[in-house]
Amino acid sequence: MADLSDGRGVLYPARLPSFHREPAPQELRELIRWFWIPRWNLPAGRISRQELLPFPASNLVVQPENVILAGPTTGASHRDLRGRGWAVGVLLRPAGIAALHPDPRAIHDIEMPFDATELHQTVRAAMRHDDETTGRERAVGACTAWISAHLDPAGESGLLANAMEDLISADRTIVGVDQVAHRLGISIRAVQRLARRHVGLPPLTVIRRYRLQEAAQRLREDPFLTISQVAADLGYADHAHLTTDFRRVLGLTPNSYRRHPSTD
Repeated sequence: MADLSDGRGVLYPARLPSFHREPAPQELRELIRWFWIPRWNLPAGRISRQELLPFPASNLVVQPENVILAGPTTGASHRDLRGRGWAVGVLLRPAGIAALHPDPRAIHDIEMPFDATELHQTVRAAMRHDDETTGRERAVGACTAWISAHLDPAGESGLLANAMEDLISADRTIVGVDQVAHRLGISIRAVQRLARRHVGLPPLTVIRRYRLQEAAQRLREDPFLTISQVAADLGYADHAHLTTDFRRVLGLTPNSYRRHPSTD
């Protein structure tokens, strides 16, 4: 079962609006990791910038105005929140995106409108409920019903892609594609095909994303850890390589990230 407290991906948690994650029901855990539901109500003129290093995955997102399919990102991203709003997102597992799009590579760094009128209507109605908890529960129920009705169960390839993701996500010693291939008992080419079909990013990009997420989380949560310690723990050759990765993806150094204010 997915760890709902997993703090990776959000670069500045203190900036989050009201934010909830809900577990996927048992019957859908091969297709989705969890539901995520933010709400915000900001004073006029105020903007809250949410900076993210997203999981290497796609999301199906219901918003007040539409439904979108957001492909995997090749780097960090941000979203500026204004006024009052909400979203109900579904973090898709590799087997899940394969059921919604034939080639997730074609939608990397893209948010595309997704035709799901019934899903949009039922989730909007749920989120209008006077009690936010009840509304959230009904919205998750609506998403669950829609996914159950429209997504096929995970096939053999999807399950293997899920195993690939689980391995990379959980084992910080994984730093190369050859390690993934060895642990799964398949060829490097097969790992590359799995990532292409079920993630939309090269497998080395998936590995580096998880390691960089973990580096950011550790730097954020433990001020006594040195950058060299973090680099060594996560398989970087040295702290210079971690710094290079940070600067390339996030646009700042690990030291700058640590000093960055945690609120708006």
